[in-house]
Amino acid sequence: MPFKSPASQLSRLGPGLVLCFAATGLAFTIHAVLPAVPAMTLAVALGLLSANIPGTSVLTAGRARPGLDFAGKHLMRAGIVLLGLKVSIQDVLGLGWLSLILIAGVVLVSFVGTYGLARLLRLPGETALLIATGFSICGASAIGAMAAVRRIRHQDTVLPVALVTLCGTLAIGVLPLLMHPLNLNPEQFGAWTGASVHDVGQVVATAQTAGTAALAIAVVVKLTRVVLLAPVVAAAGLHQRIDHVRKRANGAGHQNAGSEGKFPPIVPLFVVGFLLMVAVRSMGWAPPAGLEVAALVQDILLASALFGLGSAVRVRTLIHTGGRAVVVALGSWLIIASLGLVAAWIMIR
Repeated sequence: MPFKSPASQLSRLGPGLVLCFAATGLAFTIHAVLPAVPAMTLAVALGLLSANIPGTSVLTAGRARPGLDFAGKHLMRAGIVLLGLKVSIQDVLGLGWLSLILIAGVVLVSFVGTYGLARLLRLPGETALLIATGFSICGASAIGAMAAVRRIRHQDTVLPVALVTLCGTLAIGVLPLLMHPLNLNPEQFGAWTGASVHDVGQVVATAQTAGTAALAIAVVVKLTRVVLLAPVVAAAGLHQRIDHVRKRANGAGHQNAGSEGKFPPIVPLFVVGFLLMVAVRSMGWAPPAGLEVAALVQDILLASALFGLGSAVRVRTLIHTGGRAVVVALGSWLIIASLGLVAAWIMIR
């Protein structure tokens, strides 16, 4: 593979990255004016608009495309690493063992239920896996991690990311309307939100409608789900390794294992980085000012990545090929919302 100088790499990636960061700035500006709309949702929406409004799609094609794809893949991974600094093991354990078991059960059952529904509707196996991962754990971040360990093409993550973002946005509007009909107190509503809404930003936007008590428990419950990203990805990586061993034994695994015969990693390096950041936060080694800066950088990285992914979605293609995936996404949203509600009732009586 020929060596590419930093200058040539910058020339290749620069236009797309500049576009990503400009769109991210616009997303944060709109979020400042309309706090109820998460910046991550706005970033995806801007990406979708830039790719599908006549006259603007030229911005996301041509020279900008390499940088946009780079953002969707590599900036996403960097953002996942920094996400670990939001997770404190002490806060997670503070929920109690019953709550931890319930949250793990919600993740497991929603994952299996979503995957089963997707396969029932004949979605490709990898698409089913990505949708199940994103809806049950932590949205686009989980999809990026699973795609890395399973070596799923970057293009194949676009539809699952769009669906999980859109359904998470739907939850922001729908869940608060159900709080009083379901007779939930603020703590129960917060637990329900944390257990069933996908992205951290969407959880905050939903839970804050019920006050600070709801927001506090929602964030802890949500970050407990985020912790499960590592074991779920590790299990997928181990399954991939076992599958390659089996195929090699049958003389059919060389091509899938790569041209050099390498196995895919059980846990991607950036997930290891995520776990290290969890340890840093849990040990109290990160000063408060550093955590604030890291949170801002993480938001910028993830928003830029989501804009890059959104800019690859073509609505016409989505309409023609994504109908069954939309049904699966809505079904998954109902599954995890129902399971999360039951868990919230049990956790907080």
